[in-house]
Amino acid sequence: MSSTELPGARAVSAATAPKVAAVHVADGEELGSVALPGLTLTVRSRRPARAGLPPALYVHGLGGSSQNWSALLLLLEDVVDGEAIDLPGFGDSPPPDDCNYSVTGHARAVIRFLDARGRGPVHLLANSMGGAVCTRVAAVRPDLVRTLTLVAPALPELRVQRSAVPTALLALPGVALLFSRLTENWSAEARTRGVMELCYGDPSRVTEEGLRNAVAEMERRMGLPYFWDAMARSARGIVDAYTLGGQHGLWRQAERVLAPTLLVYGRRDQLVSYRMARKAAAAFRDSRLLTLPDAGHVAMMEYPEAVAQAVRELLDEHGRS
Repeated sequence: MSSTELPGARAVSAATAPKVAAVHVADGEELGSVALPGLTLTVRSRRPARAGLPPALYVHGLGGSSQNWSALLLLLEDVVDGEAIDLPGFGDSPPPDDCNYSVTGHARAVIRFLDARGRGPVHLLANSMGGAVCTRVAAVRPDLVRTLTLVAPALPELRVQRSAVPTALLALPGVALLFSRLTENWSAEARTRGVMELCYGDPSRVTEEGLRNAVAEMERRMGLPYFWDAMARSARGIVDAYTLGGQHGLWRQAERVLAPTLLVYGRRDQLVSYRMARKAAAAFRDSRLLTLPDAGHVAMMEYPEAVAQAVRELLDEHGRS
């Protein structure tokens, strides 16, 4: 995939890109970049099974990357022409010039990417924080979104689960730095297993190869000088979005979404409570709900076949053109 460059953008990305290990690329995947003024986004894709398939865009959650969508990119390559992005400061994308990691800032990055690519309207798929981001995208730019699939979207909860509190605490000033110091002697494997315990309904489902790739990615992330800053600022952005009221509130914006919406929730999710599924189904005006009893927070990685089948049914119902 060739890069899309605009004047001045190459200097920005070169100045901010640290020297770390190469990001993992699965067989059949390609990495490219789209450079905009003050913003460079890494894009992961697979060649579609045939020409003319409708475009799709995949958006990851807090601490994730485009790698979280590798399974769905493969499973859906015969029905959509898919691309997965690394949000600013995550994966292989450098931080944005303005250091804006708010939900609105990430949503603006997605909108700018779609406008630059000229591929909309797209089938938009997102997980966790990406779900909040893409809810905002679909609400403010309905022309860019044909269907919306949200896996455990990070929408405001009145009673946050106890297991989600440490993630929320990253939003507090100084906590990320403190945590990084307290865990500086942790191995990449220990960190990775901890994340999997939190995000997976059943961590034993992770293959040895999957664990090796995840550990390698964790080692790469910890070598990035801006990793904790991106995490802390993005966590703060989620907390701030939770407190917004009026027309900018995420639940109010969910009610404004026109695109047919698939909601995916796991009953073992420790970060986004399953009890929010019913509220979400009522908020999105044209919604259908998939619940997975054994899934955690990243159902598209744990049960990709089930999620892919639900997406296929959504596309069948609303057309694939």
